[in-house]
Amino acid sequence: MMIQKTIEYKLTEAFAPAFLEVENESHRHSVAPGSESHFKVTVVSGQFEGLKLRERHQAVYQVLEEELSGGVHALSIRAQTPEQWEAAGGKTHQTPDCRGGDGAARMRANSGRQA
Repeated sequence: MMIQKTIEYKLTEAFAPAFLEVENESHRHSVAPGSESHFKVTVVSGQFEGLKLRERHQAVYQVLEEELSGGVHALSIRAQTPEQWEAAGGKTHQTPDCRGGDGAARMRANSGRQA
């Protein structure tokens, strides 16, 4: 949980979020148990006012530059203003299931199922 806590700390310091959720989704991917390599981030901040989505993501990437150049392999980001968060019902976003690298593992797992 060390990387997750670092991400939470850095995003809190940088954006003073009204809402922040950092979820380690590594267990949903083809990585070793206990890994901290795949994260989903929902950050709601007034500092995103007037910024395009691309600019918001760039700001998050900049804050997490060290983690992204190290062990973090994937980062799913939802960066919203408080108004956007409320308009969307205050719900975090869903991320797709892992395809097992090239998708072969899932295809093997599903091959025994009957339609």
